[in-house]
Amino acid sequence: MNAKLLCLTLVTAAVVAGISWSPLNANEPPPDATAFQLMKEGNKYVGEQSKDKVVQVRAEKSIGTTVPNIWYVVYYDHTATLKSVEVKFAAGKMVSVERPLRLLEPIFGGSEPSNPAKLKVDSDEAIRTALKEPLLAKLKVVATAPKLEDSEMGPVWRVRLWALKLNDPATDVNIGEVVISPDTGEVIKRDLHIARVD
Repeated sequence: MNAKLLCLTLVTAAVVAGISWSPLNANEPPPDATAFQLMKEGNKYVGEQSKDKVVQVRAEKSIGTTVPNIWYVVYYDHTATLKSVEVKFAAGKMVSVERPLRLLEPIFGGSEPSNPAKLKVDSDEAIRTALKEPLLAKLKVVATAPKLEDSEMGPVWRVRLWALKLNDPATDVNIGEVVISPDTGEVIKRDLHIARVD
C-alpha cells in the first residue's frame, strides 16, 4: 500500500469513528489527552535531566464533563532550587513551563521520580473506576480532578468528585474522593460525603 493510499485509509477510518484527525496533528496529544499521554508529551519541554522523571500529575476540576483538560505534570529536576519543573497543558497543548517558586505538597518522597513499573492505570481508567462506586449510583457526578501522587501506600490516584445538589441542580458540590492503585486499578480507599448533595 503506497503512502497516499495509507493516509486516505487512516483519515477515512478516523472519520467513520467520529475522530478528528489529520496527518498534521497525528503526533500531538488530543484535547482530552490522558495523564500518561501528557507525561510523555511533557518530555519535549524539559531538560534531559528531567525526562521521564515524573513526580506528580494533577488536573484542575473539569468543566462540562468528567474528563479534565487542564493538567500539570511535575518532573524531578536536580538543577532547580526546589528540584522540580512543571509543565502545564490545556486541551492537550503545552501552555507553560515553570520551575515552581514554592514547595509543592510532599510528592513521591519529596522530589523522587515515580517508578514507571508501578504506573499501569491511566487517568481515564481511574476516573471510570471512581464513577462506578455504588454510593454514586443515584447522584449526577459532573466533574472530577484526578491527581497522581505518592502516599504511605506508594503511588496512588486520588480522584476528587463533584455532584449536583438535589435541591439546586444548577450547583455542584465537592463530595470527596476515591483513592485508586495505579498499579492494580483497585480501589484502596473511599472518602465520599454524599450527604453534601442534600
